[in-house]
Amino acid sequence: MMMMMTETMTDEMQTCMDACMECHKMCMETMTYCMSKAGKQMDMGMMSMMSMMRDCAEMCMMCMNMMMGGSEFMGRTCMLCAEMCDRCAMACENMNDDPKMMECAAACRKCAEACRAMEMMPV
Repeated sequence: MMMMMTETMTDEMQTCMDACMECHKMCMETMTYCMSKAGKQMDMGMMSMMSMMRDCAEMCMMCMNMMMGGSEFMGRTCMLCAEMCDRCAMACENMNDDPKMMECAAACRKCAEACRAMEMMPV
């Protein structure tokens, strides 16, 4: 079931898509930052963190694509995206002495909030 986006794009959807785009960007930038910071001595914790950021970025992209296409799975995709963003934010917040990690956490939290607002959106 596809909806015509020109007729049904809501403010909530636009807010969510913007938040997903920003979260994707921040996760990708923060991964690059972590790689440059860790150099060749990347421990398992950092590798796990980077994997989570990559997964979060990919889920944000998928969520945007589902909304743009008017997928009937948009709501469930947004809920999974919110969960992944929350987990990524928690991991980033463990490094609360690093401003870049806190910036990434804030983008993830904002995206999670916007995605949760999509749960009630009709398809």
